[in-house]
Amino acid sequence: MSTKPSDVHDATYYFKCMIGGMFACGLTHAAIVPLDVVKCMRQVNPGFSKSLGEGLSKIKAEGKLTLGVAPTLIGYSAQGLGKFGFYEIFKDVYKKIVGAENADKYKKIGWSIASGSAEVIADTLLCPWEAIKLKIQLSRPGSEYPSQLGAAIAKLRADEGTNGFYKGLAPLWARQVPYTIVKFVAFEWFVQMFYDNVFTKGKENYSKPTQLGVTFASGYLAGIFCAIVSHPADTMVSKLYSQGKGDGSLGSKIGKIYGEIGFRGLWAGLVTRIIMIGTLTGLQWWIYDSFKTAVGLATTGGGSKPAPSAVAAKH
Repeated sequence: MSTKPSDVHDATYYFKCMIGGMFACGLTHAAIVPLDVVKCMRQVNPGFSKSLGEGLSKIKAEGKLTLGVAPTLIGYSAQGLGKFGFYEIFKDVYKKIVGAENADKYKKIGWSIASGSAEVIADTLLCPWEAIKLKIQLSRPGSEYPSQLGAAIAKLRADEGTNGFYKGLAPLWARQVPYTIVKFVAFEWFVQMFYDNVFTKGKENYSKPTQLGVTFASGYLAGIFCAIVSHPADTMVSKLYSQGKGDGSLGSKIGKIYGEIGFRGLWAGLVTRIIMIGTLTGLQWWIYDSFKTAVGLATTGGGSKPAPSAVAAKH
């Protein structure tokens, strides 16, 4: 049997996936910066607005609709490169280690290991830019950060040193690693369910628009789960960066924040984040798979059973 170009997982394949991931994460996060500003404002100050609409109106009046867009675009493009590109790499590493049969039998474990490992790399690339973004978005009167990227970087380095760019890495991992595991496992599972129960002729027998429709729907549904799982850590990251350098260890700072806001406070802004992450995740997977198809690769995932045409061809 001849091998299709899209089936060859070589350096070129991984490079294309990395570029697709950059577009998927960078563009989508940059597009929803206004929602992100409102979400962060409500996390550090629950009284900021009573609704998403009110919050958007407030930041529009203050000229903050695009606050932090530059570090968002750069940071999440870097994160997307690591997230999607290394996910594909680690999936193949897992398959080589356990063998093709076991990899297929225990695919959810493989998806979890690959996505979690990739996210550790992705967040290391994101963290400095996330620090700058949050400092710009959450600055307070009297200690405002310049909105220009270069000036904001210089101020953070002067105020907190190099460690200031990475002080949120552990909470970022706590937020993003479970988020990404849920995002990728849920996405792959939803895709599989669609092709096993709705589009049962086999993925290859459907048009690209149909395949990309399955991609978006699966991504949106996965995003809802992602938002819920990662929201408490997301709130903690926002709280940490809204404070100055301060004294004490990271653990003591987290303990102090939790003492102030309590368990309920960890969930502030959840509805806004569900709307944001559901749309974001659906669009990310759609952009990623659209790019893959544009450069000659197959869309991500598929059914758990061979397509009927493939089964018939064996007889």
